[in-house]
Order: sequence, then C-alpha cells, then structure tokens
Amino acid sequence: MIVVEAPYAETRLRRSSPHGGRQNQKCKIQSRWKIMAPSINSGQASGTSKRSHNNESIEGAQNSIDVPSTKPSEAGSKSPSVEEALKGLNFISKKSTKWVEIEKKFNGLTSSTNGSLHRSQFAECIGMDTKSNEFALELFDALARRRKITADSINKDEFKEFWEQISAKDFNSRLRIFFDMVDKDANGRLDVDEVRQIIKYSASANKLSNINGRAQEYATMIMEELDEEKLGYIMIDKLEMLFRKQDGKQSPIEEHKPTKDTGRVSELLNKTKYYLIDNWERIWVLVLWIGIMVGLFTYKFIQYRNKAVYDIMGYCVCTAKGSAETLKFNMALILLPVCRNTITWLRNKTKLGAFVPFDNSITFHKIIAIGIGIGVAVHALAHLTCDFPRLLHASEKEYEPMKPYFGEDQPENYWWFLKGVEGVTGIIMVVLMAIAFTLATPKLRLKKDSGFNMFWYSHHLFVIVYTLLIVHGIKTYLSKDWYTKSTWMYLAVPITLYTCERLLRSFRSRVKSVKILEFNEYPDVMAIHMSKPEGFEYKSGEYMFVKCPAVSPFEWHPFSITSSPAEDRLSVHIRAVGDWTKELKAILSEASKEEKSLSVEATGGSNTQFPRVVIDGPYGAPAQDYKDFEVVLLVGLGIGATPMISIIKDIVHNMKPKDLEGGKSTTNRNSFKTKRAYFYWVTNDQGSFEWFKDVMDKVSKMDINGIIELHNHCTSIFEEDDARSALIASLQSLNHAKTGIDIVSGTHVKSYFGRPNWRDIYKTIAHNHSGERVGVFYCGAPGPAATLRQLALDFSHETSTKFDFRKENF
Repeated sequence: MIVVEAPYAETRLRRSSPHGGRQNQKCKIQSRWKIMAPSINSGQASGTSKRSHNNESIEGAQNSIDVPSTKPSEAGSKSPSVEEALKGLNFISKKSTKWVEIEKKFNGLTSSTNGSLHRSQFAECIGMDTKSNEFALELFDALARRRKITADSINKDEFKEFWEQISAKDFNSRLRIFFDMVDKDANGRLDVDEVRQIIKYSASANKLSNINGRAQEYATMIMEELDEEKLGYIMIDKLEMLFRKQDGKQSPIEEHKPTKDTGRVSELLNKTKYYLIDNWERIWVLVLWIGIMVGLFTYKFIQYRNKAVYDIMGYCVCTAKGSAETLKFNMALILLPVCRNTITWLRNKTKLGAFVPFDNSITFHKIIAIGIGIGVAVHALAHLTCDFPRLLHASEKEYEPMKPYFGEDQPENYWWFLKGVEGVTGIIMVVLMAIAFTLATPKLRLKKDSGFNMFWYSHHLFVIVYTLLIVHGIKTYLSKDWYTKSTWMYLAVPITLYTCERLLRSFRSRVKSVKILEFNEYPDVMAIHMSKPEGFEYKSGEYMFVKCPAVSPFEWHPFSITSSPAEDRLSVHIRAVGDWTKELKAILSEASKEEKSLSVEATGGSNTQFPRVVIDGPYGAPAQDYKDFEVVLLVGLGIGATPMISIIKDIVHNMKPKDLEGGKSTTNRNSFKTKRAYFYWVTNDQGSFEWFKDVMDKVSKMDINGIIELHNHCTSIFEEDDARSALIASLQSLNHAKTGIDIVSGTHVKSYFGRPNWRDIYKTIAHNHSGERVGVFYCGAPGPAATLRQLALDFSHETSTKFDFRKENF
C-alpha cells in the first residue's frame, strides 16, 4: 500500500533562470510524498514509484508531475547498510550545527545589505572555507533551483530553509541535495559532463590537482560502471549505488578500561609512580646535574665566606662567585651533548644507552643553556647591584685588605669596573650570548628562508665567547694564583673533544667523497641520490650532515637518510623551505637540466655538471632503535617520513624468506627482531605521495603476509563524512577495485582522508598485541608529538601493552 501525503504548491515568480528552459515563467509544483509500502524487488513491474520524503523539484512537460520510471528504492530505504554508506553526505561542519550561531553569522554578513545574503557569501555563512567556494556555489544553486529562486541573493527566511535542508539528519535528503547539485538542468538524470563537473568541484575543494586533471577519465569510468544499460545517463538510485561501494568500517575495538578513581591521594600517588617509571632516565641525569651545581655553588660560597673580601662585600660576593662556578661548569658541559660522533659511538658501542637518555641530548643542551642564562644573570646582578656598590662606598680602613686585588687607589665609580678587561669581556659575552639565545628560539629558528641560517651563524659566535671566557677567568679580580683560576680547567677537555669532532668531520668529509648519481625534483622537495663511500656504515633511522660549498663553504645541514643500509647508494629527501635548501635545489635543478641536455647517464660517465657535495656522518637517532622492538608504530608528518622510509626499506630487506615474494633472501636475518610494523604518513598535499611512490608500491608488492601495514593520510581532504569528499571516497573505492591503484596517492596503498584518530590507532594496536612492547617512533612537527607521547603513557598504564615513545631530534 502506498499512502500519498497531500501535495502542496508553492508559487514564486522571479527573474528568468538559465536552467529552467521554457517553463521558467510558470508556477512549479513541489510535492511531498510519504511512502509506506512493502519492499519491491527490482524485477517487479509496478505503475508506481516510491519517492523519498524530502522536498523535491518535479519537472515535466506542461506542468505535469514527472515520476521517474527507475526505482530509487535504496534511496528511500532506511536499512542500516545504507545508513552507514551514506552517513558521509554532510554539508556542514560538526562545529557549526546550531541555528543560533549561524543566524548570528548571517546577521553579521548582511548588516550592510539590508538582510540580503549574496551567493558568494554562502560558503562563509555555513562554515565552509574559501577553498570550497565553487562547491558552495553549486550547493547554493541546487537549493535555489528547488525553490525556483533565480536571484543571486536570499533573505533570512530563505536562508533558514536552505540551512534546514543541508542540516537535515535524514540521509535521503542529503543524497537528494547532492544529486540536485550535479543535476544542473534539473531533468532527474546525470550525464557524463555533469559527473565530470562535480568531480572537479570536489577535487578543487580538497586540493587534489591530480584528480582534477583527470576528471573526464574518472567521470567516464563512473558512467561505465553505473550506466549498465548504456543510456547515457544515470538516475539517483545509481548514484546511491556508487556511494554504497565504499569500503566498510572496521568493527570497533572495545575501549580500554581506565584506572578506577580511588581518591585524590591514590590518584596523585599513581601519577607520581607512573611519571617516575616513564622518566627515570631523564630524572636521574637532571638530579645529578642539579646536585653538581648545588655542590659547586655551596663550595665556592663557603670558600668566599671565609675570605677577607667577605667583610666588605658580604654575601653578595659569595653569591657572585658561587654562580660563576656553576657557570663555568655549564659552559663546559654544554659542549658534550653536541659532540655527535661521541654520542653515536657511546649509544652504539656501549651499554650506556640502557640508562642514559642519549635521544634527549639536544633537550639537555637547551636545559643547560637555561642554566647558563640563570648563572649569567645572578653573577652579573650580584656584582653590579650589590658587591661593587659596597666596595665603592667602603671606608679607607675597610678598603685596606682589598688593595692586593683592586689596586692602591680605591675605585670611585662603575666606569672603573666596566673599562677593565674583566668588564669589557663580560659585557661582550653577555651580548653575544643574548644574540645566540634569541635566534635559537623555535619561533626564529624555524622561520622560513633565513631562520636556520641566523641560528647556525649566531651559534658559531661561541668561538668568541669561549675565548673571552678564558680571558675573563684569567683576569678575575679576586684570584691571583694560577691554580685558583679554574676556568681553563673546566673547559680544557670539552673544548679539546669538540675540536677533535670538528676536525674529524672535516677529514672524514674529504676522505669519504660522494658523487650525485640522480636528482629528482618535486614541488618544494628534492631527492638526492649519491654514491655510497667505502666503509660508510649506518643504521636505518640515522642521519648525516650535508654541505654544498657552491651554496655555502661553511654550512652543514642534517638530513635523515632515506636509503636502506642494504642499498648500494645513499639518498636524502630535502624540503626546500629555507634559503640554503632553496638555493641548493635551484643549483641542482639547473645542473640536472644541463646534464639531460648533454644526454649523459646519471649513473655513469660524466658527472661534472652537478656541484660538489660532501657528507659527514652517520649520526645516531632515536629511530635507529626500532630493531629492539617486535612491534613498531612509525609516524611521519610531511617530510618527517624520511627516517621511517629507510626503516620500512630495511624491514623489507630483512624479511625472512617465507615472507618474501619468491622466497629469496640476501642477508642473514636470524637476529632481526621486528615482526610487525605500522606506518602512518600524514601529509597535507597530494603531491607529497610522489616522493616515495616507488617505495610504497615495492613494499605492498613484496609484503605478501602483511608484516608492514601502510597508512597514507592526506589532511587537505575533508573527512569521509563530508559531502565535499563523498564522491572522491566513492571514486577511490571504485578505481581501487578496478585497477588496484589509489587515486589520491597513485600507489597500491589506500589513502585516508583527514588526520588519523590516534586514540583509535593505539587502541587497535593494544588490542592486537596484548602484553607486548611496542616502539613508537615519530618525526615531524612538535604539535602531535605531545599527543602521541601522552597516549603512549596512557595505554601503557591502562593496558597490558607497553608503548615506548621516541621522538626524532636534530
């Protein structure tokens, strides 16, 4: 039985519409049909059709109601499978679903137009960003066609009707709106040109230039798939079938159970316990460091408390000298964390890595720098605001014991202190340190173009600072015997060690020369493939320094090695964001063009067109420890995927014969520990997938047993529940089923839309590897690192799976 709700007519006369044909000046009839009927099989003949209960524009000759002969029964069905497939057709952001907020935005945008919203403002008003303007305009036009609105502006009542339509929870309504967007001539049929156009709009909204350029090809593929009768068009039921071809979602994993709340005291104790367990390596190093500084300060403080100078200068001089002692210690210590060769040797050749956090060496370097800043401030203030004034105002009798230190004539003003060697060297050191500290702050160091160069050059002012520090220590007022001038004693070993490191880098870069074998250029990124020097042994995850004298004779820059140790060449992928990297890319690009013009093979013959490049390394990095874990989670953001790519290659090369296609083995893999790897690559640009396209395809082909699980996430694409990406998702599934190629990445690896749900990822891994230890390795922007680290701690505490988080540092 079919129950028809009484139709209603709405008459509105506006200016002529380009889509209405001869019937634009006529009153159109909008009908609402409410269907209550048993399911009808596709093979049944019936003179009636079920219609979805949303508002529809019914077009037909002579104002008759044109009921399609096709059966869009799935569109009217409310089965769970359809609900799941079509839940993604959302036109509005999850954050802006309240009419009160939207109305406020409408009022603001129309304050100068007498309450009239122009179609060009529609995207902004409903919460779509500027890159979705074309899509939003098509949405506006579709909604306007439904109501026979031909003007370019709408009032608040009309906008509210639009809003109610696009925010409707009923998926049939959203499907109908999407169909109307594509069906520009409102004839109830979609031809290949209309499908091509909506593909282009969707691709533009998601910044998918590759798909945009192949819109005609993909539209033809959709028509071939859905237009089985070769009619040259498809109806709404066929469009729904396309959406239903999307891959199903995985069944949800049961949420881990949080620790029960046993009271504030117990909760505090648990947090303290977990903090100590998670950070004990860092804690004992910091405690030792602070303990040494307290000891040195106390020792010097007591020493000067028992000297005659205390009678005039008091505790001021004790404080100044105590802080100076810690300052000398820290100035010596700060060099050790940047002795990369020494640290790499210690972590690779000794057992110290079990309790010394070498991965945090740069962080410790920064902490020491803070200690130096505090020491400088206390030392300078104690002198300038406390003990110097007391010396200047001392009586002749009080000054008598000070003559051996400050001379026969008592200082009369501050200028006496400032003009001396001690004052001049102190002031210059403070100025140079302030410059180096300021330019090392993340905001300036990560600044595009010149940020890294300013940081690099300012840090090399340390040569002047250390020279002045030694002079300052020798010329100190209150120490006259050589064995009491301890500054050089603190600095002798660290400076010698650091000097040897720099000499080793210079020597090694000359002995281990490389040639550029291949240069690949991508937007903002370049891949440099070099010959592998004899004896250059490294581990996946490590990095090396690169210098190109043609760009700068002094600058060395660190880059992760993207080749595998088993390969016969070295490779690095460099993002051109600073002035050094941009100039390097320009020089190599020009050389590559000249090389090609001369028809010289990249791997043989002449290689004189490329500029000279020297390398130094390899150096240890957190990612190299992945072999210590049977299960690893590898996360790379943008160019941060580089160390992970080397690891993936290494895992492929070390797979056991039974895991390899063809069962071949090239190395001894008995000691290889890693058995399962999850790789998540998150990038905001579709073109980024070109960087490692060959690697992805090779891994997916060789890894027949699924040891490595690859996930590509493109954040420029709206999540799958967004109408702007719904067609892309359906097209992706269709193309992958036909060709095995993902339309976003161009590889056999499927791409996901938007950012990963890290909590769900941890949850799944914890469920699949209960009781195991998982190594989490991350390289990329600092923002997500905090989330990944905290989730690793949470799941380690609340499940039987233990996650060990490591972050890449340079």
